[in-house]
Amino acid sequence: MLSVEEALERVLAVVRVLEPEDTAILDAVGRVLAEDVVSPLKIPPLDNSAMDGYAVRTADLDGAGPASPIVLRVFGSVAAGELPSTPVEPGTAVRIMTGAPVPPGADAVVPFEDTDEIERRADRGPVVEIGILDRPEPWTHIRPAGQDLAKGEPVLSRGTVLRPAEIGLLASVGLAKIKVVRRPVVAILATGDELIEPGEETNDSRIYNSNSYSIGAAVRRYGGIPIMLGIAADNLDSLNDKLQQGLQSDILVTSAGVSKGDYDVVKDVLAKRGRIDFWSVRMRPAKPLAFGVLRAPDGRQVPHLGLPGNPVSALVAFEQFGRVALYKMQGKVDFRRPTIKAVLDEPIYNTDGRRVYARAVVTRRNGTYHARLTGDQSSNLLSSMARANGLAICPEDLPLKRAGEAVDVQMLDWSEEMF
Repeated sequence: MLSVEEALERVLAVVRVLEPEDTAILDAVGRVLAEDVVSPLKIPPLDNSAMDGYAVRTADLDGAGPASPIVLRVFGSVAAGELPSTPVEPGTAVRIMTGAPVPPGADAVVPFEDTDEIERRADRGPVVEIGILDRPEPWTHIRPAGQDLAKGEPVLSRGTVLRPAEIGLLASVGLAKIKVVRRPVVAILATGDELIEPGEETNDSRIYNSNSYSIGAAVRRYGGIPIMLGIAADNLDSLNDKLQQGLQSDILVTSAGVSKGDYDVVKDVLAKRGRIDFWSVRMRPAKPLAFGVLRAPDGRQVPHLGLPGNPVSALVAFEQFGRVALYKMQGKVDFRRPTIKAVLDEPIYNTDGRRVYARAVVTRRNGTYHARLTGDQSSNLLSSMARANGLAICPEDLPLKRAGEAVDVQMLDWSEEMF
């Protein structure tokens, strides 16, 4: 039986980074940049004002102060988006707004509050002169051209995960589209004669197909495009037909049919249509976990992840393996879940030498993280997974994690109370 790390290594050895595609920058949030980007221009393109005020020559302002203002003639104004039409000559100033290009001749901007503009506007006449109440140093309140980016300077490197700041940076250099690694298409198939789809009439012998929807939601959360194949019955014809539909995807995910029961036919079909790399992992829940590849009609090798049928097992297994596979396909290199140390409020028992992923609620009390289990840890209890915001880990070589001991917790979600 493989360890979690050995199984993950085999999964990552098979899945590949997908090819790039062009996308609008607003649709690229969370995606991975597939090319280096250099700036085609200077940002800002011209020296510009960091304040609303007056563009001046500092040489004209020796001795300026509140008690001894220097009066300059005002010739024109310039707003953001305009080019200055009037240079600043000796003894003059130009009214300027934040972001506006600095006129030739000026070497500083004096903010309105360091002038007597309010008093001069009190008589409602045009401001033709302005009193300067302070002498700035040269280049005060001026943002130099190219301060943010020089023309030809690297902007972002291939492999960057694009956040809102990076999207804004791309927009600032005029890019409307960008090449990113495309999102993986994930075919999702549930198996089992007992299953019916949500919305259908049920009876006591049938259960609703929750696995496809929880896994489909996880696929979306981690950047993939879920394709729902529905339910395959527990026979070879039905399974083969559904699998055929999934071979156009980048990866096929099935649930159930991978243990040792009489009706677990998924492994048998996989063995005939491709190969199985492994089918059990030393973890709880989710010991029966299959991984391999299927041969597509076009010759491609389509990775297949066979999840257990129990809903918690399916989600925990997808978190440890499916999520990581999707991240690699998208070009991401940091696969780690945020992991914290927490104090256990109750014990975790490990009865069979497997790594235990216990569903837990993590809270912060008096500056310390505490982990409380969500109740019965049976792998069929999906409600216990819904209550959890983390997975508390008991290593395979420990029979017990006692209450009061520190435990590693993989965080599934964060909330305000965590900080």
